[in-house]
Amino acid sequence: MPLDCSAPTRIDLAGGTIDIWPLYLFHGGAQTLNVAISLRAHASLEELSGERVIIRSIDTGRSVEVDHWSELAGRDELKLLARILHFFRARGVTLTTRGESPAGAGIAGSSALNVAVCAVMARWTQTEYAAETLLQIAMNIEAQAIEVPTGLQDYRPAYYGGIAAIELRPDGPCRVALEIDREALERRIVLAYTGEPRHSGTNNWDIYKRHLDGDRHVFDCFERIRDTAITMRHALVREDWSEVGRQISAEWENRKRLAPGVTTPAIDALIARAGAAGATAAKVCGAGGGGCLICYADPHDVPTVRDALIAGGARVLDYRIEPEGLRFG
Repeated sequence: MPLDCSAPTRIDLAGGTIDIWPLYLFHGGAQTLNVAISLRAHASLEELSGERVIIRSIDTGRSVEVDHWSELAGRDELKLLARILHFFRARGVTLTTRGESPAGAGIAGSSALNVAVCAVMARWTQTEYAAETLLQIAMNIEAQAIEVPTGLQDYRPAYYGGIAAIELRPDGPCRVALEIDREALERRIVLAYTGEPRHSGTNNWDIYKRHLDGDRHVFDCFERIRDTAITMRHALVREDWSEVGRQISAEWENRKRLAPGVTTPAIDALIARAGAAGATAAKVCGAGGGGCLICYADPHDVPTVRDALIAGGARVLDYRIEPEGLRFG
């Protein structure tokens, strides 16, 4: 019998990029706000005879096959998956993966898949890990695969689900679930794929280096991003939906100041279309430069916003806010 596992992707509302170590240590009170969504990443393991290991990615149509787990070291093909199976010393298995989100969507599809694969491998090998230890393994392996630092926030929606603040403290991240009306928030957010895959590692790495080099402009942008996340959290908890929209707009303005590549003419055109159709705020998910964007509107205006985005060439993604995180079976 196959062993199946899935994990949700996420929409990040505020505080992204500041979650990369050690940037948050320089901004007291730093936190991110994110929402797990029902577009899941899936991992399935099946037993093989002997020591052979096969990795199949349905999304990319690529596969890797080796006679022993040690041969996975340094593989460039399906690099992240190969590194995970190498870490767990996989033996006699076929791993098959697929995602429900578009490639390069900026909604943490690779991190969700990473968490699902780490979790399914831990169970397969009968290795017990505390939740935060498993997430640390996932984060470190992903950093090895993409060869730049990774943020902390994306792994927690995948594991826990729900709506949460991730408080970025010197003693480590602390996830705080936010008990708000999920349906009320969901009715106000349109998620759309722009058609342009994003390259978060590149964008974040440039910003990261400039921050550590003492770029005052970048430092001040992160101060505003931190402040916006704090204000938005208060608005979410109060269910002050107008203020949530204002803070989404502020988050996007602050983020665009970080680097020229965060937005593109195509993204700007889609956001303008959404605004003309009634959206009060919009922002790109993840590091920017492409991928998905969210548009925030009164529920009455959401159908018109959806139509405007589709007319502009975007692919509107159906989703729901996902209260459940990691799931087996």
